[in-house]
Amino acid sequence: MRVTARVDYAVRAARELGLAHPDTLTAEAIAERQALPLAFTKQILARMRRAGVVAAQRGGEGGYRLGPPPDQVSVADIVRAVEGPLADVRGEPPEDLDYPGDGEVLRRLWIATRASLRSVLEQVTVADLAGGELPDPVDGLTTQSGAWHRR
Repeated sequence: MRVTARVDYAVRAARELGLAHPDTLTAEAIAERQALPLAFTKQILARMRRAGVVAAQRGGEGGYRLGPPPDQVSVADIVRAVEGPLADVRGEPPEDLDYPGDGEVLRRLWIATRASLRSVLEQVTVADLAGGELPDPVDGLTTQSGAWHRR
């Protein structure tokens, strides 16, 4: 999986909102705290707002806050808000793919890949990130042989 800058910045922004919960933060404050480009931060927050992950408040005490509580917003929710489905192939859902001949194994491969991503990203919440911890099953993956080595 390639984690885009948009996803990385969105997760970082959501963590800041989780740390501030239930208070609001301005886009400027989020961008400054995370050393993010302000215009890009605003675009990301707008996408997350349209998806219901973030709520916006106007006025002198305006800014952004998480829509649902931090323990109800998963990293998967954030990824979907800013990039769309967790795993698609050439823009199509894997279950809709049709491979010729005995290529059915390829469709199952992509569905398994999506399930694997879900098993991590749907378990980790903004509350976990704000608390500086990962759920044990996810954190355990970081201790597997080779986990810290790029291949």
